[in-house]
Amino acid sequence: MKAVIITSFGDSEVLKIQEREIPSYNENEVLIKVKAAGVNRPDVFQRQGNYPPPAGAPVDIPGLEISGIIEKVGHLVTQWKIGDKVCALIAGGGYAEYVKVNAGHCLPIPDGFSFVDAAGLPETIFTVWSNIFQRGKLQQGESILIHGGSSGIGITAIQLAKYIGAKVVVTVGSEDKGRYCMDIGADSYINYREQDFEDILLESPMDVILDMIGGHYFDKNINILRPDGRLIYINAMEGNTVELNIMKMMRKRITITGSTLRSREVSFKTALAADILDKVWPAINSGQFKPITFAVFPLQEANKAHSLMETNQHIGKIILEIN
Repeated sequence: MKAVIITSFGDSEVLKIQEREIPSYNENEVLIKVKAAGVNRPDVFQRQGNYPPPAGAPVDIPGLEISGIIEKVGHLVTQWKIGDKVCALIAGGGYAEYVKVNAGHCLPIPDGFSFVDAAGLPETIFTVWSNIFQRGKLQQGESILIHGGSSGIGITAIQLAKYIGAKVVVTVGSEDKGRYCMDIGADSYINYREQDFEDILLESPMDVILDMIGGHYFDKNINILRPDGRLIYINAMEGNTVELNIMKMMRKRITITGSTLRSREVSFKTALAADILDKVWPAINSGQFKPITFAVFPLQEANKAHSLMETNQHIGKIILEIN
């Protein structure tokens, strides 16, 4: 099979197409002929040498989410058959013509979705559902601040938060991105290049904050949370080390949490997929959630897809299509 290989750590030009063996699969896995693969920020970090894959994942083939057609099934797999069209969360190896996936980490492609549409679902939906709704317990009538509202995570979080009836505020880096977030459901936006979100939200505090920035955002986030608020981290692009005023946290009874998904155990991801199928897929199939794809590249132009992602100019998902 053809696969995109990280030939060495560095800029996007280190990504090269090479021939690799089709992966072998075990009794609990399926082999999928990949039709499209999502491009995500962790893929860039892995290419740069800053995000090693977990044990068992391909060490030099990036890619955390795919869509395609099941070509082989392990003998203990009962929920899927050859020919089924699925999307799946994987720990790596998505930039290739074939991947093996635990059967429990696959989901059916939603009604009316193309392979390109579906390839951009798993990584963001698994991340958002696990963190905002399972860990953060966002409820109808509550408010949430989503940093990076126009990212793949952001546009997923906006739509799912509105689906359950929450008020949504986002931070963005431009007016165009802010207006786009409003178009897909956000109630308001703050342009962080021109405004300080802490100043704006001190009088309208949040119940939940989803942050991928870290660094100096930390104390600002604490200050604008309501009592019993929840601060959730999924990344810390501006710094992992922060200073916490413990008494401030105690007085407001704030929960600070976060997670990484890639290295979680098989059983956790299987249970998460089942919960998503039960609670999120009905919203998608009923048209209350729409995929937002910014750009599609052929597999052999994965380097261009990474270069685009690093400009931070995109709104929504960047997808690789495999023909």
